[in-house]
Amino acid sequence: MQSPNLDSWQDRLAAVVETMREMSLQTDPQEMVRAYGRRMSKLCPAARRMSLSRRDLPRPEFRITRYSGWTAEINPWKQVDLLPRLNGGLLAELIYADAPRIIHDLQIASDDPASQYLEGQRSLLAVPLFDRGEALNMVVMTSESPAAFCEEEIPERVWMANLFGRATQNLVLAEQLDEAYRAVDRELQVVAEIQQSLLPRSMPIIPGLSIAANYQTSRRAGGDYYDFFALPDGSWGMLIADVSGHGTPAAVVMAVTHSIAHTYPGRPTPPGDLLSYLTRHLTARYTQDSGHFVTAFYAVYQPETRTLTYACAGHNPPRLRRCGSKEVLPLDRANTLPLGINCEWTYANVEQILRSGDRLVLYTDGITEAANRAGEMFGVERLDNLVGSCDMTATETVAHILNALHVHDEGQPPSDDRTLMIIDVH
Repeated sequence: MQSPNLDSWQDRLAAVVETMREMSLQTDPQEMVRAYGRRMSKLCPAARRMSLSRRDLPRPEFRITRYSGWTAEINPWKQVDLLPRLNGGLLAELIYADAPRIIHDLQIASDDPASQYLEGQRSLLAVPLFDRGEALNMVVMTSESPAAFCEEEIPERVWMANLFGRATQNLVLAEQLDEAYRAVDRELQVVAEIQQSLLPRSMPIIPGLSIAANYQTSRRAGGDYYDFFALPDGSWGMLIADVSGHGTPAAVVMAVTHSIAHTYPGRPTPPGDLLSYLTRHLTARYTQDSGHFVTAFYAVYQPETRTLTYACAGHNPPRLRRCGSKEVLPLDRANTLPLGINCEWTYANVEQILRSGDRLVLYTDGITEAANRAGEMFGVERLDNLVGSCDMTATETVAHILNALHVHDEGQPPSDDRTLMIIDVH
């Protein structure tokens, strides 16, 4: 059964090409069905059209998902409860047969569950739409005239209908995936907000020091961590840490590390004792089976004597620029095993006397390992040059280094979390 305006193969080809072009522009499955229906009414005229689905239903049940006689449109993907659900009858026989079929002389029994949809129709064309090898959906066209559909057109109808069905299903899946992504993203945003709440809201006021810091995650939440501890004798604990991995798993371990650090019994000093306490609890309860570990640098600063006592657990050694010199030295005399690997590991303490004008740089490897498009890392040497040649304030120095980092990585989003802390001694 062909439209009189589409008798030649050239006309039909042009109509098919235009249909495919319009389908390729669609992003909404419901609108795609509307557009396809308009096109098919010209390519394959019918008195009535309906779509059936047996997806997630026991045999011989099925749903009518679309019907040309309905005055109100129903979205079958979002309003499934509004769809008629029928049991048995001719339409059930057709959709469960997993094959196309033409009925030239349609006779419908009055007690057939679908009699109201087929009443007065004398011929029928059923086109199955396959999914995972089964006709889970079907398009049914009917005519008030007997023998209205041509067998020679069945292959073309089955082919086109199934290509359209797959395209529509892909749009539906893309829409569902996008909704799921937005839901996950909302949850990750909450995780990120919780994580940010664990970080210091502002830099502490420590006599003789100016401190500035910047924290940037590579994803919604990250595994970098820095903290300060005010001690009763006027000294201050300063901690920077980096959980292996990225994203939410690293953020969870970061939160656990924060919790353990703040449950340390007594004063978190000397530094090696706090790190030993952290590794003992992380290894025993959290990291042994997960494969995560934590690098950390923890120092206690005594303002009166300008003494910095530190311990290091596999973390990048902080950089120290001496007053009046552009030379930058690493604080690397205590570096040893990261946290969360050996519960019995102990960490040694090292003292470093600071002088007025000294500058200390604490950072995570997301700074020095940031790579440009050619794969070249930012590196410690660039960091040292910026620290050694910069006579700005701590806040200005942080901004200066971050700007150089942005230029180096050519605006690419960070592949790892980045934490940078500048501490100036007055």
